[in-house]
This record gives sequence, C-alpha cells and structure tokens, in this order.
Amino acid sequence: MTKNDQVELSTEIGPNWFAAVMGTGIIANALANLPYVGKQLVNVGLAIWLLAFLMLIIMVGLKILQAIVKPHIIKRQINDPIMAQFFGAPPMALLTVAGGTILYGNHLFSEPTTLTIAWALWVFGTLSGLIVSVAIPYRLFTHYEVRDDGAFGGWLMPVVPPMVSAAIGAMLIPYIANPEIQQLMLYGCYAMFGVSLFSAFIIITLIWSRLAHSGTSGGPRVPTLWIVLGPLGQSITAAGALGTAALLVVEGPIGDSMNNMAIIYGVPVWGFAFFWSILVSLLTLRALRNKMPFALTWWAFTFPVGTCVTGTIQLAIHTDLDVFRWAAVILFIGLFISWIVAAVGTIKGIKKGHIIKNPITPVHAVSKKGKSL
Repeated sequence: MTKNDQVELSTEIGPNWFAAVMGTGIIANALANLPYVGKQLVNVGLAIWLLAFLMLIIMVGLKILQAIVKPHIIKRQINDPIMAQFFGAPPMALLTVAGGTILYGNHLFSEPTTLTIAWALWVFGTLSGLIVSVAIPYRLFTHYEVRDDGAFGGWLMPVVPPMVSAAIGAMLIPYIANPEIQQLMLYGCYAMFGVSLFSAFIIITLIWSRLAHSGTSGGPRVPTLWIVLGPLGQSITAAGALGTAALLVVEGPIGDSMNNMAIIYGVPVWGFAFFWSILVSLLTLRALRNKMPFALTWWAFTFPVGTCVTGTIQLAIHTDLDVFRWAAVILFIGLFISWIVAAVGTIKGIKKGHIIKNPITPVHAVSKKGKSL
C-alpha cells in the first residue's frame, strides 16, 4: 500500500454522525426534569426534542440511501477498527429520542400514539444495540488489527446502548398493564444494566492503562476520553429510574433495596465521574493548547456530559439534597455550551466539506508523552 493510498479520502456519512442526534436529544431529556428551571422551559425542551427527532429521521434516511447506493461504504466502515466502534451511536440515538418522546410526546400526540412511537424506537434501539454490543467486540477480538496503544473512548460506544435501553425502559414500565410483564421488563433492564456496566469497567481500565503507558495522541481522538462519562452517568440515571420503577413493581424489601441502590451505587460512581471529568479536562486543555483540530469527536463533549446531568437529577430526586440540584443546573449549563460549540463546528465543517471526508484506510492515532503534547 502506498503512502497516497493511506491518505485517500472518501465523502461519506459514518455512524459517528448519529452522535449529533444523541447530543441534541440528551439536552431535551435533561431539561425535562432539571431542578428550578425545567418546568418553565418545557417549550424549549419540546423544540429541542423535535430537532433531535428531525435529525434522527434525516440521518436514518441518509444512511439507508447510502447503504443502497454505495453498499461498499458500509462494508468498509464495519471493517474499520475505529469507525466500527461508532455503530453503537445509531441505537443510542433511537433510544435518546424514545426518551424524549415519553417526556414530550403528549404535547403533540395522544397518549396511545406517543407510547406507540416510544415503544417502536425503544424496541429497535434495544435490539440493534444488543446486536452491536456483541458483534463489534467479537470483531475486535477476532478480526481488527489493534495497536498496543489502540484503546480509546470509542471502544465504549458499542457496549453503552444496553445501559441506555435500561434507563429508557424504566420510563416505560409504568405504562405496562400486566404486572408479570412489568417485572420481566424491570429485571430485563437490570440485566442490560449489567451488560454495559461490567463491559465499561473493563474498557475504562484499558483506557487508563493506555494513558499510563503511552500517553495521549494530542489530536482529535482526545475528546473521546469524555465518552467514559457516558456509561458512568447513564448507569446512575438507570439506577435511579429503575429504583423508582421497582417501587411500583416489586413489593417489600426487594423493591426498597432496588430503590436504595440509586444512592448506594449512584453517589460513589458520581464521585468517580467528577474525578474523571477533572482529569479529562486537563488532557483536553493540553490538546487545545497544541491546536487540536475540530472533528466529529467533539460531540463526545455533549451526550456523556448529558448523562451526568440526568444522573445528577436522579441523585437530587432520591437524596433531596440541594447540592445535587445545583450541580445538575451547573452541569446542564456546561452541556449546553458544549452543544453550541459542537453544533457550530459541525456546521462550519459541513460548509467546508472536510468533516464528511473519511480515510479510505484506517488511520491510527499514535499516543506519546512529552512536553510537545
């Protein structure tokens, strides 16, 4: 393979584009129950949810069209050890919009229509997310050639969808009439919680090891370190939502224990998320000082932080502490600023055309330590 082949670019839409839907939808979902101001900004949340829904429809349409017209692109993306990781984004986009549908759909539709849309999005998002959570790690173990410093935040993308399914599924449990099916749904969501939780802990350990041994790339891959906040914040959100649902579904001490898990599990994980956010902020500032260019990876500043907002809101609900209420508001402000930065950068990138051009062959970001990075 020649050097020219290695830098040859193709104009295409990758699964990473669905991160923009996730990052937009999570703002609406977080705003719905945001302490102090959420109820006053319902119309803003509704507008943002509709924007995310429209973006999802456009992205799905473009991806289907691309698969029909240029199927070789999908095949190449699946075989790319970096791009393939982002096939976890489409299921999470579906699930994020499903959550928004539950929260805002009643403003536009009847309850049966709202629930039909939400259930359809949840089912498709959950099934595709479970398939991706198995298929991509399997190919990582058996097919993809990975460098010793290859672990990056993108490895979390395929395994996080089941956690999002658990959180959104908890919101659907009260609308299930049959008590046995309610319990089945509850325990199924807890099982998906475990799928993501333990997979994420393993991958986070690998990322820590890569940083310790090789350092960072100092380039567009750095924002993917923020993805670590995704499974952390989403797991706190899921633990809280499932705990609340358990009180409706499971009687006695088991239901109480599930509800208490929202605090017993959530607070320590929230502490680690806060700790990680400080570390990754320092690494990001370091990369920015060295002129880190804009890339779609900058959307990693949005959805993961958004899950921390929703997780903090759950802690505020379960602990009734003002410190978590104010923390949720502060985090939301940071989320909204990050969304504006990512959105403006994406619009500029589309106009210039460079962010829709991907390498024909995989490009490995080399990690290293040193004053220059």
